[in-house]
Amino acid sequence: QVQVSESGGGSVRSGGALRLSCVVSGYDFRDYCTGWFRQAAGKGREGVGTRDSTGSTTYAESVKGRFTISQDNAENTLYLQINSLKPEDTAMYYCAAAYGSDCHFKLPASWYRYWGSGTQVTVSS
Repeated sequence: QVQVSESGGGSVRSGGALRLSCVVSGYDFRDYCTGWFRQAAGKGREGVGTRDSTGSTTYAESVKGRFTISQDNAENTLYLQINSLKPEDTAMYYCAAAYGSDCHFKLPASWYRYWGSGTQVTVSS
């Protein structure tokens, strides 16, 4: 059974940094696309980045240069390093997994079968 669980959110000041973790079980990273999404209050779920089975990553323009996705295969964990945080980064952040090689931040949320429950990031100015 595939399970996905995020952690690492918190409240930080503008300009700060956070590292979110996504622990996965029940599947092999080499077979799946894993994505990070965020959803601000009153808005839709937005894809911010993906890491595919080869380790290649894609990022939304709004986060490129500030967000970095990495992976620890031994720990079955995907990370989202967020630097230079801005108030507009405030959102619930989700990790999601989809079987297969198609993997891009523009893929809709409906593409992903497995989701965590999210971790809240709040950035104050």
